[in-house]
Amino acid sequence: MNYLWHILNMVGIYAMLAMSLNLAAGYGGLLSLCHAAFYGLGAYVTTLLMLSAGLNFFPALGCAILLTAFLSLLIAVPSLRLRGDYFVLATLGFQIIVFAVLYNWVGLTRGPYGITGIPVPEIFGIEINSVARFLVFTAVVSGISMAILRLLAHSPFGRVLRAVRDDELAAAALGKNVTMLKTVAFVLAAAFAAIPGALFAGYMRYIDPTGFTLTESIFILSMVVIGGAGSFSGPLVGAVLLVLLPEALRFLQMSDSVAANLRQVVYGLLLIVLMRFRPQGLMGEYDFE
Repeated sequence: MNYLWHILNMVGIYAMLAMSLNLAAGYGGLLSLCHAAFYGLGAYVTTLLMLSAGLNFFPALGCAILLTAFLSLLIAVPSLRLRGDYFVLATLGFQIIVFAVLYNWVGLTRGPYGITGIPVPEIFGIEINSVARFLVFTAVVSGISMAILRLLAHSPFGRVLRAVRDDELAAAALGKNVTMLKTVAFVLAAAFAAIPGALFAGYMRYIDPTGFTLTESIFILSMVVIGGAGSFSGPLVGAVLLVLLPEALRFLQMSDSVAANLRQVVYGLLLIVLMRFRPQGLMGEYDFE
């Protein structure tokens, strides 16, 4: 039963990641390749504050969200002056920088050795120290996060953001501050990505830089593209599908090395087929041109 709870925990974590990226990519049209960097910042900042400063999980998470939002603002201000592929390259550069810092700053992050013994979250003196308890905790946190993201998507801000995505010139002609709207969407997406990062650290109780690479950013983006960008349910469907797919391969009795490579092949084929026959994804409203 713990195996099932573990899978559901990972679905909840990745669903939050996909839906936070959907705010920027799906509703704002900002194709970002650095979401795993924000995910990793949430994990590392929360962990280091709990271990070094002795903070509880929630104050540490609050600091991680603020720091991640601030760093995303620093990258958003110059990057959003760029268009199309140039913006994608800017986010790619930020992803590489964050990974390099996490990997090489051994004195702070322990680099490739990773950080072990991460404290578990605690609520009113109750430690979330079992898989079942963490599943309930993840469900509550992800439910609240998704509800806020849904409110944002259906608020006037979300409607204007979609208008900017669909026709930037028309939105600017109507007096909308296009750059500010994109910046806010990018920063909010990064801030929400820090939450599953903290959950992942508290759940696994071990983190290292290899969990927050460019490959992970592409994986999160694939959830949005395959599930469907610009819709509330699309990224959720994409997260469930891509998290469960590797587990289904286990039943084919393949070795781990073969299953890992086959998983990448299947992900690639899914993207190719969808881009050819349904570019907006399974349940999406927007396709990346």
